[in-house]
Amino acid sequence: MRLRTSLVNHHQEYLLSLATEPTAVVRDTDWHIESTRTGKPTPLPTKQQVLAVIPEDCFDRSLLKSSLYMFASLVITLGSGLAAYSFIPLSWVWLPAWVGYALFTGTAATGCWVIAHECGHRAFTRHNWLQDIIGFTLHSAMLVPYFSWQRSHALHHARTNHLDDGETFVPVRDTTAAGQAWVKVQNALGDEAFAVFIMLGRFLVGWPAYLMTGVSGAPSRGLTNHFWPARPFSAAMFPGKWRAKVWLSTLGVLVTACLLGWWAYSVGSIVPVLALYVGPYLVVNFWLVLYTWLQHTDVDVPHFEDNEWCWVLGAFMTIDRPYGRIFDFLHHRIGSTHVAHHLDARIPHYNAVRATEALKNAFPDLYLYDPTPIPKALWRIATKCNVVSKADVGWKFIVDKSGDDAA
Repeated sequence: MRLRTSLVNHHQEYLLSLATEPTAVVRDTDWHIESTRTGKPTPLPTKQQVLAVIPEDCFDRSLLKSSLYMFASLVITLGSGLAAYSFIPLSWVWLPAWVGYALFTGTAATGCWVIAHECGHRAFTRHNWLQDIIGFTLHSAMLVPYFSWQRSHALHHARTNHLDDGETFVPVRDTTAAGQAWVKVQNALGDEAFAVFIMLGRFLVGWPAYLMTGVSGAPSRGLTNHFWPARPFSAAMFPGKWRAKVWLSTLGVLVTACLLGWWAYSVGSIVPVLALYVGPYLVVNFWLVLYTWLQHTDVDVPHFEDNEWCWVLGAFMTIDRPYGRIFDFLHHRIGSTHVAHHLDARIPHYNAVRATEALKNAFPDLYLYDPTPIPKALWRIATKCNVVSKADVGWKFIVDKSGDDAA
């Protein structure tokens, strides 16, 4: 995939409002884009101009529609759990069946996770109190601190692909000690072995490590913890009233953990908990990391320092990918309509396809879509996209010496 836009400097001011985000920012930008059709520089649109092309009814949030999708995810997830509990014996002989159960149920449960994610974005219904109850319940049941992650994820939306203030999968520069160390390790192991190492780490422990330490988060916010907004961790991510919400989120997760402990104690074994809950939980974590990693990372997608970055530019550095009809249904199109989601997260997933088509038609030089099959794209990114180096436009990932970025 090649990034379809070439960005050049030109003096012109645009006021970009982030009124819907947790931190309001108004700043000037002098970016232009070079049209792939005319070859001439054209002004980067403002946020208001971008949103104006999306049909107004795409922003309609139907409680009935949202609830039906939520119930579908819940029925598939809980139904598979009850079926496994009733029909699959808890013995090593049946381990392949339990692995299959974990893969299926975890994949279905990711849909429940996405519904809670929409609640955090106010895309489920117009009633904030109701979607907070739903989101808090669903996320707590999956050991996710709902309000804490709502805050950090909003910062991710507010500073997409910002090298200092971005949140989640912020790459390291080759000018830093950490970046140089990563390059040395990758050179020592080789691209293939390093890719296996990085994927195992991220898919197995990446999500809980992020929640506990803020790994891959913003350098400007330091060491963060989604459960403990106080020393020795930085509280920069959770100012003011957010701290109380963090404690409430922690309580929700603790309740779930206690219920799991009580379950294991009451049956006299941890095996049912591992088989029925932990297996699918790990699969859910895999999907979360996969989606987030591939949504904002590729060999031609730059990240920006503050003097280069603006909100519209960062939001368009989002990549839609082909996950297929089954995963799009189960996961509510979180990976195939993510550009529209970043341009306005209040768009419900069932309206995101039309919003995506409108954006693609209106801004063909900005909209990014990579048709590469997901396994091939993941391998390319794991082998090529680990450390960024200064480029003509922003900072781009270091590839091999030949410059061949098509794995």
